[in-house]
Amino acid sequence: MGEPKTDLAVAKGSRRLTDAVRAAKIAAAQRSDIVVDIREAERARLATLADDMKEVSDAVPATDDLFDFTLSEGPQPRYWVDGTAHVSMARDRVTYRFLRETRLGRVTLSESTDPQRIVDAVTEYVAERIVERDRALALSDRVAARGDAGRLVIAGPDMVEDSRPAGAGRQTALMLALAWIIIGAVLGAGALIGLSLLSGAPLI
Repeated sequence: MGEPKTDLAVAKGSRRLTDAVRAAKIAAAQRSDIVVDIREAERARLATLADDMKEVSDAVPATDDLFDFTLSEGPQPRYWVDGTAHVSMARDRVTYRFLRETRLGRVTLSESTDPQRIVDAVTEYVAERIVERDRALALSDRVAARGDAGRLVIAGPDMVEDSRPAGAGRQTALMLALAWIIIGAVLGAGALIGLSLLSGAPLI
């Protein structure tokens, strides 16, 4: 008489386990849906930001490989400005964070719930990067220095040109020759005085 009760208990236990597994699957699916919804919401906000940045990104030439201006997929969507800077959403899902990776770690350049403030911050960053690149290119340019009175020094790999007036070089050479003559005269007079003192002979 005890066996039917045991079978019934096992059957009830199996149903409870099956129900528990089914409930766990449903909860997991709901959590997955929530994660997907959050990810889609983040991507939608970043896509709106990308649209607001359209004017700036269009102003940069298509051949310029310094900037990206792309919206990446993945577990955490990001709007990339260049290889080190991007905009992502904070944990509250409504705050935009403009971040940059540096040698010292990640730096927050701007953070706001107002997308226009982030657009302004990214625009300023793009302008600063363009100016930095132009300065770097100028340092490696053939024009090394620009002096007074139109004096231009051009330095190439194997060539240095000086566009000073032709008379300036002759005047400099004449001054150097005169200086050497004066130095020779002083040294000669000093030698004569030294010899006369050693020999005891009068100077005159």
